[in-house]
Amino acid sequence: MDSALYKTKVTDAFNEAAATYDRLGVEFFTPMGRRLVELADPRPGQDLLDVGCGLGATLLPAAALIGPQGSALGIDIAPAMVEEAGRQAGRRGLGNVEVRVMDGEYPELPDRSFDLVLGSYSVIFLPDARAALARYAALLRDGGRAAFTSPVFTRDTFPFLPPMFTELIPMSLLEHLPAAWHPEQLHRQLHSWLEVPADLVAALDKAGFTDVEITDENVAMAAVSGEAWVDWSHTQGMRLLWQHLPAPEAAALRTHLIDALEALREDGGPVRIDVPVRYVTATVAR
Repeated sequence: MDSALYKTKVTDAFNEAAATYDRLGVEFFTPMGRRLVELADPRPGQDLLDVGCGLGATLLPAAALIGPQGSALGIDIAPAMVEEAGRQAGRRGLGNVEVRVMDGEYPELPDRSFDLVLGSYSVIFLPDARAALARYAALLRDGGRAAFTSPVFTRDTFPFLPPMFTELIPMSLLEHLPAAWHPEQLHRQLHSWLEVPADLVAALDKAGFTDVEITDENVAMAAVSGEAWVDWSHTQGMRLLWQHLPAPEAAALRTHLIDALEALREDGGPVRIDVPVRYVTATVAR
């Protein structure tokens, strides 16, 4: 895989999506971020790093808990995301937040400068995430902790989406994606160490962590309508699929997804989808 080209495509996708990312009448990253912070348990006065901070769904609630005596640094490869996260921190009056454009795979930061490293649905996008985990361990002070989330990957489900979408989106459409996003490549890059808990524990152990805890929970995704969910999907990882689909296939998929999601609504209420999420916490082994 061409790592530079892969990162360029991811950066471009999230730059373009920054204005509407995790908005448009769909709630998912915010409750997932809050739950990750709850499990990570940041304490007043700590210094923390959020890798791939996005608009701050994890960074901002964590910053509120560490208080003015602590510091919260959010990094993201997409400048537009960083700018918006900074604005969000300002609106909330969080003076302990700093945001920077930085490659989360190679964070240019001093060793042993953080008590906590967070990453919600971000570590998984790194070309060599297992190597990056060792770099995060080096950034932690003795007894420091890492906490991140990922999808609950299985071999027979559509990557990055709730299981119900496996039946709704033909796998043949993935052939329109760049090679780095084809199912076999995603399996090599992601499923190979994130799918099986024992493999995930082994990867963290090799990276310098211990006391690994893995918790799989459903996050309740809510969308005001099927159309809102499809519009929102253009601002997330699925954006890469939409960008590469020929117009007829994209139009047909849009109609099919909206109809299927609308069928889930009861009495005009929101579309509700349970999304399996894996929460991982670990302590640096020193």
